[in-house]
Amino acid sequence: MERGKENEGQTEGEDNKSLVSSVVYREDIVNLVDFTERLNSWRVQTSLDMDEIMMLTFVSLFCHLYYSFFSESCNDEMCCISNEIHDFVQSLMLHPGEEDLLVRIKYPDLMENIISYISSHSYAEPTMTEDRLVEILDAILMFLQHLHKCSKLIFPSITTPFELLQNVFGNLRDFCRLKVNGCLHEYEAIVYVLPLQLMVERVVNFCFTLLYSQLDIFDELDVSLVNSNLANLLVEVIPVSLEVMHLCCTNLEGSKSEEVGRFIKQLPETSQDILRESLIHLQEHMLNTLTRSASTCNIHVMIEFLLIILTDALKDVIRHDKLLVLLARVIQLTKEVFVLFGNLEESMNEANLNLMENIELLKEDLKNDFLKERADSSQLRFPMSDGPLFMTLLLTNLNDLVNSNAYPVYLIKEEIGRVKEDLEIIRSLFGYVEQELHKDLWAHVLDVSYEAQNAFNSILARDHGLLQLIFILPDTVEKIKLVKKEVQEKIPKSSSIIVANAPNKPVERNSSSTVGKIIVGFEEETEWIIRKLTSGPAEIDVISIVGMPGLGKTTLAYRVYNAKSMVDHFDVCAWCTVDQEHNEKKLLQNIFNQVIGLKEQSNEYHDIDDDVADKLRKRLCGKRYLIVLDDMWDTETLDELMRPFPEFHKGSRVILTSRKKEVALHGKCHSDPLYLRLLRSEESWELLEKRVFGEEGCPDELKDVGKKIARKCDGLPLVVDLISGVISRNEKKEAFWLDILNNLSSFIFKDEKEVEKVIQLSYDHLSDHVKPCLICLSAYPKDTDIRISELKELWISQGFVDQIEMTSAEEVVDELISSSLVIPFGNSIYKIHDLVHDFCYIKRRKENLFHFIEGSKALSSDLMPRGIIIHSNKHVFPFDDSFVVFDREKKNPYVKHLLYLKVYDDCLSYKSHLNHFRLLKSLDLDGRTLTDTLLNEIESLMVNNVEGSCMILSPWFWSLTKLRDVWMKCCADPTVLDEHSRLENLTSLYDLYLPGSEDTEDIIFKRFPNLRNLRVYIKKQIPENMCFPRLDVLNELEELIFSVFPRNPFAEYTHGFPLSLKILNLERLALTSDTLSRLPNLEELSLEHVIIEEGKEWNMENVIFQNLKSLKLVDLSFSEWKVDAEKSFPVLEKLVIDSCDKLMEIPDSFGDIASLQLIKVWHCPQLKESMFKIKEYVEEMTGEDKLHVRFYV
Repeated sequence: MERGKENEGQTEGEDNKSLVSSVVYREDIVNLVDFTERLNSWRVQTSLDMDEIMMLTFVSLFCHLYYSFFSESCNDEMCCISNEIHDFVQSLMLHPGEEDLLVRIKYPDLMENIISYISSHSYAEPTMTEDRLVEILDAILMFLQHLHKCSKLIFPSITTPFELLQNVFGNLRDFCRLKVNGCLHEYEAIVYVLPLQLMVERVVNFCFTLLYSQLDIFDELDVSLVNSNLANLLVEVIPVSLEVMHLCCTNLEGSKSEEVGRFIKQLPETSQDILRESLIHLQEHMLNTLTRSASTCNIHVMIEFLLIILTDALKDVIRHDKLLVLLARVIQLTKEVFVLFGNLEESMNEANLNLMENIELLKEDLKNDFLKERADSSQLRFPMSDGPLFMTLLLTNLNDLVNSNAYPVYLIKEEIGRVKEDLEIIRSLFGYVEQELHKDLWAHVLDVSYEAQNAFNSILARDHGLLQLIFILPDTVEKIKLVKKEVQEKIPKSSSIIVANAPNKPVERNSSSTVGKIIVGFEEETEWIIRKLTSGPAEIDVISIVGMPGLGKTTLAYRVYNAKSMVDHFDVCAWCTVDQEHNEKKLLQNIFNQVIGLKEQSNEYHDIDDDVADKLRKRLCGKRYLIVLDDMWDTETLDELMRPFPEFHKGSRVILTSRKKEVALHGKCHSDPLYLRLLRSEESWELLEKRVFGEEGCPDELKDVGKKIARKCDGLPLVVDLISGVISRNEKKEAFWLDILNNLSSFIFKDEKEVEKVIQLSYDHLSDHVKPCLICLSAYPKDTDIRISELKELWISQGFVDQIEMTSAEEVVDELISSSLVIPFGNSIYKIHDLVHDFCYIKRRKENLFHFIEGSKALSSDLMPRGIIIHSNKHVFPFDDSFVVFDREKKNPYVKHLLYLKVYDDCLSYKSHLNHFRLLKSLDLDGRTLTDTLLNEIESLMVNNVEGSCMILSPWFWSLTKLRDVWMKCCADPTVLDEHSRLENLTSLYDLYLPGSEDTEDIIFKRFPNLRNLRVYIKKQIPENMCFPRLDVLNELEELIFSVFPRNPFAEYTHGFPLSLKILNLERLALTSDTLSRLPNLEELSLEHVIIEEGKEWNMENVIFQNLKSLKLVDLSFSEWKVDAEKSFPVLEKLVIDSCDKLMEIPDSFGDIASLQLIKVWHCPQLKESMFKIKEYVEEMTGEDKLHVRFYV
């Protein structure tokens, strides 16, 4: 083993304490660093696991630091470590892939010595020479570069702060080299006062602290510790860097040194990056450490203003001779911000007032002195086709911004308010007719409104926002003011004839259920089809219904399919909507699922069985079956779907609906196709009259024009429905009906395009806020069952219905049903007609409401959608930071304007960044833990990190005051919460983990006064000392899922529950019946692993659940149930009992509950007899088979 020459001639004992030569040791360090970098990038074959690679990486980092800062020490401890490192590196290089390598080369011993050394030493030097300072800065920079490369795997969540620290030290190193090279001798007095040595020592000791924390105990908690320490370090280091940059901008420009000249030439670019990242870091640090106040708000506004300047390419917009002057101003203001942050409790009000004054002064100087030329937005034109839709969305967004307390909004809040007020006045005057009468003026309104939206979004998103802020926005505000004046002069308030706003009277909810069920005509056709299905040849036969869209083919097939005679006649029935789906296996899987009794359709490829055709054939063998193939488009698909249908002489039938005659003829077996006729004139009038007036009948004065309207519908039921929807929502006046008649006169319904004109007419007469809700329905596949709960989530996440008044979603559905654009199917399930779906799909694409990305599809750079939905298989096409949506280089800056982002299938890498989505309102991620902050406008946050670690609700979370829905695994520390932190708008919170350790948890739920849905878990290692939070303070809570870990022993919950609860799911608790019964609004109750009344007997003699409809009991330990069920559960509909081993029977009194519809028992064989006994009793007492029972072993 090579040693330095100074060691020659020493004894063996002395050699053990000798120090390897600096040349050899440096070579060792280079080899080790290179080896670990190759390990981290998987360029070396090795038996080491990930933890061992990480630990080896930290050893290499220590060796690098040790060589740079302690190698001149010559004590026994250092000699020993140097030798061990040398031996370790040599062995590692010789056998990199060997099993148990680290154990064989005494890695644990080396680790112990390193940890011992770091824990007992701190770095400090006497006054450094200038050469030594540059040497140390070089060493720190190399260390940070190596750490940054490795941190992508070790600390993926904090790579950006490491980059910032690296850039800061790179700039300082370059500056100090100028000083060493004698280029700054005339500025010696200024440079001398910079605290460079103190800053260097702090950074070096941070690095050693970092290594010690990771080498000693490597766990997840250290990441947050590193993040916190690094954040504090940057706050200390950045001001020194600002001093250096300010000195360079204000003093060095006149230097005659060529080296200084090169440094100054690079300064605008390097300083702009450092300033921007430093301000972003300070902004995040403030959110995580300071309570919101007027003082912090002003600092944030200044930071936002500076970031708007720094995010633009200054060389492109700032006059060349003014660039360094502007940088000096920005640096000075940044210095003030950092000083204010460090001294928040002293003279804050005056200092903050100066900040606001400085913003206005700099804005004026930018306008008059710094910017190259005045920007002009006159080339910007409204790019959409639907002006009213755009205005609705714009005004909704402006209203949100006016009510927002996000820091970026404060900078332009006055302008937002003025534009909103003027546009509301303009919109109130521009009804449907006015838009036609004043087309040029309406077009001008849309152009200036679009300018305003673009200006606001560009400023808030920091997307070329400087010119927008200084020039375009003030001009646009003035333009809108002038347009408002012109509109008021040309359109008086009383002139509106037809206003496309809200209906004249509210839609009645109870009428919704009848709208889609009014069927007129086709009685003869119905009887003919039923005869063909129930009689005729024993061989399989295909009954085809052919006709144009909107004629009622599907409605007729549906009427026959649900007839009682069909249910009685056929053994098996299945309905399959084909449309233009080209995956025959998927369609067959849906048929198979129905044949075997599954209600859910298969929408995912992984749910499809490759042998589904054979399995379907076997299931249908020997049975008389009826299969409906709705909306068949081509003969090839028909052949593929018919192939598994067995040919048995059982009288099986297939109903086929199609727009194409050739498809029906191709499928013919025995019966000729039914070519569906148009409605007769009197049938059209009957349908229209019933749709508009119900059973009341039409007034005599409207019958004549009404019958003319019906005739103009040309016998198409869909057109009659749509027109009925338009006129039913307006006043029953002859003038209005005549206007509808005149509109219809230009339509000839011979093809789909003409029918779409009627859909457009229905769309035009919807309330403005309902239109985007309709278009959103195209996000569902055709013929999908759409549930009201899903619609609520979709519309609320898009901001289309009010986030506080949840009932507004039902009101929207009512209006859509009354307009015949949505069809109700019972049980809160809805569908839309295929042509309406096509209309919405085209509209959505045309207006760029949201965009789908699948596979590796690229996005056009000019697309500016409101939202993006990404669906990809990460194993086939992984999205990462190079993907256009997550590109930090902003190659596609339009994504910064997104309001809605949904990502499926865990297709994001840890490198994907989200903090440039400045306007995002709804974020839905699958399989990624959220690390980025500053999502200012976020309202809906769904992060599927259930398998990952809990996200701690840090102060930045409490700054998201518009937050409404949170779906992610998170935990809260009550001890660090400010008493004023509240989320007034939060209505749903899933899944919150609490430690259950102290009374301070009582304060948590007071911060969510309007919470309606909550899933909370209490995790406590010592249940005897468990402390529950008070849930009864949540006066608006309707749904609660409450679980406790570990399972045994059970902790008793003694607090009350909110009286507003409708759904309650409790798990692993001990409680009393009285606690539960005091909930007057409770409709669903689920008890899992719960102990009631100490677990032996559940006595409910005086307990009443007045409104309970569903009761589920899982793994309860009580053996006797004393209850008068009719009294205790007067409206119960469903009873589910699962794994209640000790309960011997279900009380007979459950048979006396008139509302009971279902009893379901799982894994309780001892309850089977009593369950069927109750069923028999109900049949005997009522004479009906009304109680359904399900028993599962």
